[in-house]
Amino acid sequence: MKILFISLGCDKNLVDTEMMLGMLAEKGHTFTDDEAEAEAAVINTCCFIGDAKEESINTILEMAELKKSGQLKALIVAGCLAQRYKEEIQTEIPEVDEILGTMAIDAVTAAIDEVSAGEKHNHITDPDAALVYGKHRSVTTGGHFAYLKIAEGCDKRCTYCIIPKVRGNYRSVPMEVLEKEARELAEGGVKELILVAQETTVYGKDIYGEKKLPQLLHRLCAIPGIYWIRILYCYPEEITDELIETIKTEPKICHYLDMPIQHASDRILKQMGRRTDQAELRERIGRLREEIPDICLRTTLISGFPGETQEDHIELYNFVDELEFDRLGVFTYSQEEGTPAARMENQVPQEVKEDRQAELMELQQEIAFEKAENMKGKTLIAMIEGRVDGENAYVARTYKDAPNVDGLLFVNTSRELLTGDFVKVRITGSYEYDLIGELEDEFTE
Repeated sequence: MKILFISLGCDKNLVDTEMMLGMLAEKGHTFTDDEAEAEAAVINTCCFIGDAKEESINTILEMAELKKSGQLKALIVAGCLAQRYKEEIQTEIPEVDEILGTMAIDAVTAAIDEVSAGEKHNHITDPDAALVYGKHRSVTTGGHFAYLKIAEGCDKRCTYCIIPKVRGNYRSVPMEVLEKEARELAEGGVKELILVAQETTVYGKDIYGEKKLPQLLHRLCAIPGIYWIRILYCYPEEITDELIETIKTEPKICHYLDMPIQHASDRILKQMGRRTDQAELRERIGRLREEIPDICLRTTLISGFPGETQEDHIELYNFVDELEFDRLGVFTYSQEEGTPAARMENQVPQEVKEDRQAELMELQQEIAFEKAENMKGKTLIAMIEGRVDGENAYVARTYKDAPNVDGLLFVNTSRELLTGDFVKVRITGSYEYDLIGELEDEFTE
């Protein structure tokens, strides 16, 4: 079959999508981005917050219309929304032929075969079922960088989060499996590995009895062809001195850390079920900046959590103003059914959530623009992402920029470059969140 594949949600979901694409390709199926050409559609869904849930539902309904018209022979829904709302999908959207839960992505080829044979079976397993890993992936990120999902699920049980219910408890992928996958990605041209999980910092604790992220990083750094390794989703309370030392001393590891803190008010952090307080956050951030002075710190915050007062918001605002994170995103609290926070009293009105989010983002904009302006005159290594149409310029990323969430670097040069090339760039200016620079003569490869 010619299949239209739609991947929604996070980069961890994208890894599942790439595994499904690889399994389908091995069975001879082909793929298209054109709805008019597709014989089947597979939608890998997200339900983390309300906006993601809405996007997933709207996408399913759009594909259901194509199914009604007879254009699509098969419509399969996978992922978090499928796991969480399987009965509702079956009842409300009968055009959906099969549903694949979060731990059943390896059933995607069987699902296509079943629909082709006129059968319908749902593949829903317990969220704590055995992990699917070690499958050949069809990388969709352009080939020069790829995500490496090192674990599934989460044990933290933050009061606002539905992930443990749809993804299960924390389960690490064995180190030798990850090393083999990383080598295969490198052999396929991948130069940047981006480590992801619901939480990367406790990697290995479930299967090895202790946290093993530093050991995994050392093994990945030894792989030829890998030039950058980026670490996302590090919970602050789990960032050890050993991990900091590993980031500091391994040349391939980007001095970049995604460290979601969610808030700075001790009262709200406790209500959220977080395991840090503001003093501990300050200590970890201070330690990171002391040991790795050029580290780029990214974080995420939630505005309008139940019970958040104006005083709590001001405390968070002042914390952000003082700490000056390099990268920061703010989500308005999403009241997710089935979570403890959804049942809490003193839910904050949507308008207040949005106003507080806007205030935080305006502050962060000032911080980010000033940091970008201060980069003038510095030389950075950058990875080329592609050419700017019709101009002698390229789009690139520095170690400070994770793909699709951070800024870009526009490099002016008449030299011919390829996507994935590493170059040295002198920063000459900035525009909002992005940098502008000129290519220097020396390449790093």
